[in-house]
Amino acid sequence: MSFQIAGKTAGSIMILEAACMSTGLLMSIIYGEDLRPFLYSIGILLLLGLPLYKIGKRSKDKYSVKGGFITVGLTWLVLSAFGALPFLFDGHFGNYINCFFEAVSGFTTTGSTVLSDIEPLSKGMLWWRSFTHFIGGMGVLVLVNAILPTAKDKSHHLLKAEIPGPTSDKLVPKLSDTSKILYGMYIALTLIMVLCLLLSGIGLYDALNISVATAGTGGFAVKNLSIAGYYNIAAEYIISIFMFLFSINFALYFLMLTGKVKQALKSEELHFFLGLVFAAILVITIKITNIYGLADAFRYALFTVASVVSTTGFSNIDYNNWPALCEVVIIILMLCGACAGSTGGGVKSARLVILFKTLRQEVAQYIHPRAVNVVRYDGKVLQEKTVNSVLRFFFIYTVIVFSALLLVSLDGFDFRTNFSAVMTCINNVGPGFGAVGPAENFSALSGLSKIVLSFSMLIGRLEIYPIIILFTPSAWRKD
Repeated sequence: MSFQIAGKTAGSIMILEAACMSTGLLMSIIYGEDLRPFLYSIGILLLLGLPLYKIGKRSKDKYSVKGGFITVGLTWLVLSAFGALPFLFDGHFGNYINCFFEAVSGFTTTGSTVLSDIEPLSKGMLWWRSFTHFIGGMGVLVLVNAILPTAKDKSHHLLKAEIPGPTSDKLVPKLSDTSKILYGMYIALTLIMVLCLLLSGIGLYDALNISVATAGTGGFAVKNLSIAGYYNIAAEYIISIFMFLFSINFALYFLMLTGKVKQALKSEELHFFLGLVFAAILVITIKITNIYGLADAFRYALFTVASVVSTTGFSNIDYNNWPALCEVVIIILMLCGACAGSTGGGVKSARLVILFKTLRQEVAQYIHPRAVNVVRYDGKVLQEKTVNSVLRFFFIYTVIVFSALLLVSLDGFDFRTNFSAVMTCINNVGPGFGAVGPAENFSALSGLSKIVLSFSMLIGRLEIYPIIILFTPSAWRKD
């Protein structure tokens, strides 16, 4: 991949980010706040982005598989590095490492924060934090391809590298049309949620922030107590429902909209995901009923399961002191995550279904060595390449988790804090347990740990390979 096309990519992302950042500027104008953090940031983005884009525009190179992965990794690094500037100029976040952590957490839709007191932030800054979730949720390059469909150097390699899950099939033949359909459904669901929250009694500003954060399955709130700070039970149920909706594969919504409801409902991943959700809600409700009573126990269990499995990270209760079984269930949900093709994180239910089917096939092969056993997914025989990629993913994922755990453990916190910090970041969930629980934050961690966890968030959101390939020197050599 040439440096010209890399420059063009970085430049176009800076220009797009400046446009998105202008929404925070608009909020600050509306509420009569200090405009300088956004003006300085937008100015820097345009000053660097426009020349890079013009220089790179001369390149006639096309995206290859390798180029697609490098582009995605580069895009998200640039997005986060410059998205941190408003936080830096604002002054509430401290040093640049804190700002970078906050920006990465926003764009990767993780929702972990270094702030212990959120409410003093300006309305514009709170909006920018929430809106980073919306930008990162569906994918920034999917957005670029939706609004710039005439760009001839776009390819399915970008979609494959950015959309989470073991597969990234196009919904329609043209990639640009697929991007428009995805963003159309994404925006429509978000607007419906805004309306529902308004009807529940939540104000417009708060409803917008909550909705864009939920849409991206992030967890940045505008209150210190997160969703618990609204004391609105109806809103909690609405948010729970939409957290589930945004964690389902958007391809299934497309099938339903095109009249293929039966085909959508036959999805094995959907069956696994719903079964996991119902089992988790049941177990947690039973275990905490003696603490809160049945009605509240169900509400807390529903919200917490929805928040964790969708990797949104909102909270309506501090689950740090729940029984040990509940903690194990929550860790399992962090690992499993949402469905492939959704805005959620985790390893994805599709991969788990394929993994379990592969294990079953292996056992059957030992029992009946002469039998021909194949792995089927949604009625289709999976290629050996797909099965092997899932197995490789789990191996690399495990190596990264324990490598990050070793580095974070240098801070001296207990294992519960360290392990949950790594798991919640690489799975893009938000809060963990112990010193990084729902009522706590990540401010006490060292700069090294914050950098490690920032890259864990990026690796988790982009599913490993784009970040690894980006930092592989041989990947930048021309083929």
